[in-house]
Amino acid sequence: MLRTVLAEYGDDDVVIGMSTTFNRDLELESIDLVTLAGLLEGRYGQRVNLAEFLAGMEFDEIIELTVGRLVEYVVWSLKTTQAG
Repeated sequence: MLRTVLAEYGDDDVVIGMSTTFNRDLELESIDLVTLAGLLEGRYGQRVNLAEFLAGMEFDEIIELTVGRLVEYVVWSLKTTQAG
Protein backbone atom coordinates (compact mmCIF):
# COMPACT_ATOMS: atom_id res chain seq x y z
CA MET A 1 0.00 0.00 0.00
CA LEU A 2 2.82 2.36 0.83
CA ARG A 3 4.45 1.57 -2.50
CA THR A 4 1.19 2.60 -4.20
CA VAL A 5 1.34 6.00 -2.51
CA LEU A 6 5.03 6.42 -3.32
CA ALA A 7 4.50 5.45 -6.97
CA GLU A 8 2.56 8.67 -7.45
CA TYR A 9 5.87 10.49 -6.95
CA GLY A 10 7.95 8.02 -8.90
CA ASP A 11 9.54 6.87 -5.63
CA ASP A 12 8.38 3.27 -5.75
CA ASP A 13 11.97 1.96 -5.54
CA VAL A 14 12.80 3.64 -2.20
CA VAL A 15 14.13 1.33 0.50
CA ILE A 16 11.60 1.10 3.32
CA GLY A 17 12.28 -0.36 6.75
CA MET A 18 10.63 -0.35 10.13
CA SER A 19 12.55 2.79 11.18
CA THR A 20 11.69 4.72 8.01
CA THR A 21 9.77 7.90 8.83
CA PHE A 22 6.85 9.03 6.72
CA ASN A 23 7.79 12.70 6.94
CA ARG A 24 11.58 12.94 7.01
CA ASP A 25 12.57 9.86 5.00
CA LEU A 26 9.66 9.44 2.58
CA GLU A 27 8.67 13.13 2.53
CA LEU A 28 4.98 12.27 2.55
CA GLU A 29 2.42 14.97 3.20
CA SER A 30 -0.88 14.80 5.05
CA ILE A 31 -2.80 14.12 1.82
CA ASP A 32 -0.59 11.06 1.31
CA LEU A 33 -1.58 9.78 4.75
CA VAL A 34 -5.23 10.26 3.75
CA THR A 35 -4.57 8.15 0.65
CA LEU A 36 -2.84 5.51 2.78
CA ALA A 37 -5.77 5.56 5.22
CA GLY A 38 -8.13 4.85 2.32
CA LEU A 39 -5.99 1.95 1.14
CA LEU A 40 -5.85 0.50 4.66
CA GLU A 41 -9.62 0.83 5.02
CA GLY A 42 -10.14 -0.80 1.63
CA ARG A 43 -8.04 -3.76 2.72
CA TYR A 44 -9.03 -4.11 6.39
CA GLY A 45 -12.29 -2.20 6.71
CA GLN A 46 -12.95 -0.26 9.89
CA ARG A 47 -10.70 -2.60 11.88
CA VAL A 48 -7.74 -0.36 10.98
CA ASN A 49 -8.60 3.32 11.35
CA LEU A 50 -5.53 5.42 10.54
CA ALA A 51 -7.35 8.71 11.11
CA GLU A 52 -8.29 7.63 14.64
CA PHE A 53 -4.74 6.43 15.29
CA LEU A 54 -3.26 9.77 14.18
CA ALA A 55 -5.89 11.77 16.08
CA GLY A 56 -4.52 10.35 19.33
CA MET A 57 -1.03 11.71 18.62
CA GLU A 58 0.69 15.00 19.24
CA PHE A 59 1.98 16.89 16.19
CA ASP A 60 5.60 15.89 16.88
CA GLU A 61 4.61 12.22 17.08
CA ILE A 62 2.96 12.42 13.69
CA ILE A 63 6.04 14.09 12.19
CA GLU A 64 8.24 11.30 13.58
CA LEU A 65 5.82 8.45 12.74
CA THR A 66 7.70 5.41 11.49
CA VAL A 67 6.62 2.56 9.28
CA GLY A 68 7.26 0.25 12.23
CA ARG A 69 4.89 2.12 14.51
CA LEU A 70 2.17 1.99 11.87
CA VAL A 71 2.79 -1.74 11.34
CA GLU A 72 2.50 -2.30 15.10
CA TYR A 73 -0.80 -0.39 15.13
CA VAL A 74 -2.19 -2.43 12.21
CA VAL A 75 -1.21 -5.72 13.86
CA TRP A 76 -2.66 -4.60 17.20
CA SER A 77 -5.90 -3.48 15.54
CA LEU A 78 -6.35 -6.72 13.69
CA LYS A 79 -5.64 -8.81 16.80
CA THR A 80 -7.98 -6.69 18.91
CA THR A 81 -10.89 -6.93 16.50
CA GLN A 82 -10.28 -10.63 15.93
CA ALA A 83 -10.28 -11.34 19.66
CA GLY A 84 -13.30 -9.12 20.32
